[in-house]
Amino acid sequence: MKKILLAVVILITYSVTSQNKQILYGFDNIPQTLLLNPGAETNYKYHVGIPLLSGISAHANISGFTIADLFRSDNVDFNAKLDNVINQLGNNDYLSINTQIEVINAGYQLNEKDYLSVGFYTELDIFSSIPKDFLELLRDGNGANINRSFLFSRISTKADALGVLHFGISRKFNEKFIAGGRLKIYSGMLNVLSNNNQGSFTTRLGTNGIYQHTLSNLDLAGYSSGFYNENGETDLTAKDVLGNAFFGPNLGLGIDIGFTYKVDEQTEFSASLLDIGFIGYSDRVRNGTVQGNYVFDGIEFQYDGTNPNYWQDLNDDLNDNIPRSENTESYSVMRPIKFNAALHHYFGKTRKEATCYDISYRNYFDNAVGAQLFSVVRPNGPQFAFTGFYQRRLSQKFTTRVTYTVDDFSYTNFGIGISAHIWKVNLYGAVDNVFNLSDIADANSASFQFGINMLFK
Repeated sequence: MKKILLAVVILITYSVTSQNKQILYGFDNIPQTLLLNPGAETNYKYHVGIPLLSGISAHANISGFTIADLFRSDNVDFNAKLDNVINQLGNNDYLSINTQIEVINAGYQLNEKDYLSVGFYTELDIFSSIPKDFLELLRDGNGANINRSFLFSRISTKADALGVLHFGISRKFNEKFIAGGRLKIYSGMLNVLSNNNQGSFTTRLGTNGIYQHTLSNLDLAGYSSGFYNENGETDLTAKDVLGNAFFGPNLGLGIDIGFTYKVDEQTEFSASLLDIGFIGYSDRVRNGTVQGNYVFDGIEFQYDGTNPNYWQDLNDDLNDNIPRSENTESYSVMRPIKFNAALHHYFGKTRKEATCYDISYRNYFDNAVGAQLFSVVRPNGPQFAFTGFYQRRLSQKFTTRVTYTVDDFSYTNFGIGISAHIWKVNLYGAVDNVFNLSDIADANSASFQFGINMLFK
């Protein structure tokens, strides 16, 4: 029973996503690059995204193990595989989730300098540390961990489901410099937050062989919005959740800023800061705190399958002896700030194409190489990813990009993207970790992005 419970916990943490879109950043006049850098260059008069199809992204990433580590057909006992997975986890392993679905996206060239863009998308963003210590406690029991302190600071979780209405503008100040900004109005649908926890749990051998358990300097807090009604019941429906996606009761503000600087005709540098903002949660709020110190004797935390009331007995004892409090106070949550920076160098055969606003022409190169740095601020600190890429224009209608990314999840992540301009239609797609697509269960990372837009030059 205990092994099955542990496997379920680990599997729940596996189906996750990340939010780095390194293939899409700065790629071939795709309108969605404006969401990654509001100061990106545009070369079209206006665009309209196909509703619900203009921007869809899904990823799966986790550090520390793969699903094949648990279920590979290799005649190894499942319990041994589970033990190996827990043993190979590190104290800094984590999972992160980010998915986005664009409902609408559109933009218009106001004049020869300014491009205005608007849209609305839904987003799911989750971060959670993987508390190896507590998985070992659940597996081995406290009797096998005498005098070992388990730190609650290793437990950190943050999850948001929200809708985002945004308005952006980019300005071409001169031939070398483009800058832009985007205002975002967040509408929170669901939130769970538990961060900056403090305290420890330690088991010692007391008198007469009785275990003595010590909870020291506890300062734990958990916040939630959107799950419970006034009676503390979870009567959540899809209508309740989606009803808060557009100007619901949980509102917040944020901004994106970015720029592109052309060093010369063949080299450019760009950077952006995204989601500098917050959401205030006030709807269906339920929070809880645990604070203080306590020492108690006589209960071993290792699961006892012969006692049908084990979990209830343990819960009753904790309720009786550890101070807790609940409230329904509003709270605010910062959005995870993201940073992008990239250097492009163009070379090879050139061609002249008309600009989108007048009858002037400029040179475009068929090849580009470059590098991109991505970072996102998480509760346990910033996470980084570094990408190198090669971009090739196969024709005026088709462009491809190949990437190699190093991050916390993989050192062998090769990706490929394609952008096609057929008549007025822009169709793009990208996929990561292409060499593991045939055996996705043995990969720490996989992702894809897809979209269809109408472009008018």
